[in-house]
Amino acid sequence: MRIDAHHHLWHYTPEAFGWIAPGSAIARDFDAEDLVREMQAAGVDHAIAVQARQSEAETDFLLACAARQPRIAGVVGWIDLRAPGVAERIAARPAGPILGYRHIVQDEPDADFLLDAQFVAGVRAVLAAGLSYDVLVNAAQLGGLPIFLDRCGAGRLILDHAAKPNIADGAWQPWADQIADAAQQESLFCKVSGLVTEAARDWRPGDFERYLDHVFTCFGAERILWGSDWPVCALAGSYGDTRDIVLRYVERHCPAAEAAVFGGNAVRAYALDVRA
Repeated sequence: MRIDAHHHLWHYTPEAFGWIAPGSAIARDFDAEDLVREMQAAGVDHAIAVQARQSEAETDFLLACAARQPRIAGVVGWIDLRAPGVAERIAARPAGPILGYRHIVQDEPDADFLLDAQFVAGVRAVLAAGLSYDVLVNAAQLGGLPIFLDRCGAGRLILDHAAKPNIADGAWQPWADQIADAAQQESLFCKVSGLVTEAARDWRPGDFERYLDHVFTCFGAERILWGSDWPVCALAGSYGDTRDIVLRYVERHCPAAEAAVFGGNAVRAYALDVRA
């Protein structure tokens, strides 16, 4: 059973998606039916929808998509984690379809946003509810991740996009040391997703080898999840490209881990109840 641990769906408007360049390949609507066509072509059974906007209305939209399309195994939504009464508001959301929450920390101008006391308290409320939290940070925020993880305590946390290394420029440090430090927290999973959009537009499969070597060494294959980051990946490659980059790597280096990286680890990270 293969699971895409990270994709998006949206109704596009320039106002709601200011980060998308008008006229680009992703400046349009993407719905569940579009997703299923990509999944079927790539031999993927289930997928996890992840928020792309800081909006509870978008979370409702993703939940409606999941209710309509059984291949969507659940939703990583958004809620204001710094709002009063956040634990009660989390409890009011439907159990099962909501797997966890995410905040787009990478867009926050404060490099220490991840360590904000109210924000950490909100993440702790997510974890206390038995849900997961997806960590999306940029390079400037990555150094604070181990402290954030310590403050969050026990729970299931997933680092998105391997913390977005600058593959296009071949950048290595301080990303490599900071990822290694974060991986010491054994409750942290890592998604090898979103890599094609961090690479040069004329990328070759070998461009990702060093970065995959490092995250697989740091986390071990038992804490690595594959995600397509579709449709964002369409800016630099196809849905199938995102699968093949990781699949070929696993086939070369750790073939026994294929079922875990492409499904089993997502089941554990998100406490999924799915069947092929």
